Formats: sequence, C-alpha cells, structure tokens
Amino acid sequence: MKAHNTLRWLVFLGAALVMNFPVIATFVTAFKGPGEVMKNPSLWLQAPTLENFITVFTISDRLNIFAYLWNSLVAALVGSILPIIVAFPIAWAMSRRGYGRAVLFPLIVNIRALPLIIFAIPLYMVYSATGLLDTRIGLGLILAIVNLPLTLMLLVNAIGEIPLELEEAARVDGARLPRMLLRVVLPLCRPAFVTTFVFGFITGWNEFLFGLMLTTRVAVPMTVGASFFFASSGGGVQWGVAAAVMVVAALPPLLLGLIMYRRITGSMVAGAVKG
Repeated sequence: MKAHNTLRWLVFLGAALVMNFPVIATFVTAFKGPGEVMKNPSLWLQAPTLENFITVFTISDRLNIFAYLWNSLVAALVGSILPIIVAFPIAWAMSRRGYGRAVLFPLIVNIRALPLIIFAIPLYMVYSATGLLDTRIGLGLILAIVNLPLTLMLLVNAIGEIPLELEEAARVDGARLPRMLLRVVLPLCRPAFVTTFVFGFITGWNEFLFGLMLTTRVAVPMTVGASFFFASSGGGVQWGVAAAVMVVAALPPLLLGLIMYRRITGSMVAGAVKG
C-alpha cells in the first residue's frame, strides 16, 4: 500500500514538473544575474539575486511598470465588472421568461468561439472615430465585450438553479421586479458573480491582442508593456529582466485565482447533484 502511494505521488510530481516546467524555468531565471544566465542554464541557482526585479521597478527610460500595472488593473476591473452588471438582468429574462433563449443566447455564446482578430479592423475604426484609442476605459469596454458571453452563460445557469418559489413569495409580499431582483435573486447569485469576476479579470489581465492594437502610450497594459523590457541597449535580450517582468505580470491573476479557488470550485459544482 505504501509503495502504491509512493508511486502515485512520484507520477503526480513528475507530471506537475513537466507541465509547469516553463513557469518554473522563468521563475528561476528571474533570480539569476546576467552572468549566471549565460553560464548556468539549469534550474539550480548558484547565486540568487534580486537585481532583475530592481531593474524592472527602477528603470525609467520610457518604461514604467507601475503605469502598465495600473492600466491592466483598470481595464481588467472594467472588463470583469461591467459584463456582470449588463448580463444580470438579461440572464434573468432569458432564464425566467425565455426571452432570446432559443436564438440570442446561443448566438452570443458562440460568437466568443470566433477568433478575436476578426473584429480587429472594425473595432480600430470605431475606436478611432470615437476617441477611445489609447484609453483605459476603451480597453476595458472591449474586454467587457469579450467576457460577456461567458458571464451570460454562467448567470443564466445560476438563476435557473434558484427555486422559482422564492421569487413568487417575494411577489406575494408585494415586491416589484427591481426589488425582487436586488433582494432575492442577486444575493443567491453571489457565488456565480465571484466566478464570473475571477474568470473575467484573469481574461482581461492576460489579453494581449487588443492591448497591442488599441493602445500606444497612455493605456498600454502589462501584457504589452512587458515585451518592452526584453531588449537591452546593446540590442540583445536581457533574459533575467525579461523573466522578472513576466513573473511580476503573472502575480496578480495568480494570487486572485489562489485566493478565490474555493469559492470558484464551490460555484462551479453548485446544483450538480440537484435531484
């Protein structure tokens, strides 16, 4: 029995190492000095240093990691919160009244399956005409559109799991539709809100295509700004600095996912065993 458990853990650790090798290699490289990066390609650190992180946070030649982080934070928050506000009443109407359930709902969900590059040219033209180019709000709005299908799908399913008797009881007590939605349906949908927010925030934070297309200087997100740290004054790649900036860029969504993990898993399996 002990041998069986030991073998199982060895297989698990081996699989985890293989799947996460790029992440581990990037993390280790971030703590290597320029000389060690060239001489020591292994995962073993001979002389750990914070030099790369200091460079990332102190470099000032047109590179400002704090601005990139702030831009990504604002855009990701807009892109994750706005879809919840828009999709909540729509999801209730689809789930309870059946409006758009047969045509509109599958159409919205399936649009997300299309490559985002298809929308590049019309979006750029619209943003150019409306003055939304290179703005945090403009980037957040497109991220909200990207996150809307998943948000709508999760909220429709969540509202469908709420017993209809609770809403009928609220109506009997004299609650109008807006009050019933805010006092009865909304609190019961909080787990779904948490899930959609976390997924939307991570998607928005990691978005690269629209950040590259729609921003140039003021609203550059972290995913795009990180690429500016790769080149050195000599024309080569500063692998240690590049690894450090990638570690910094990955921390916010990683920490959010770890903190909200239990809430997300609880929400995803809610109603799975409903009899």
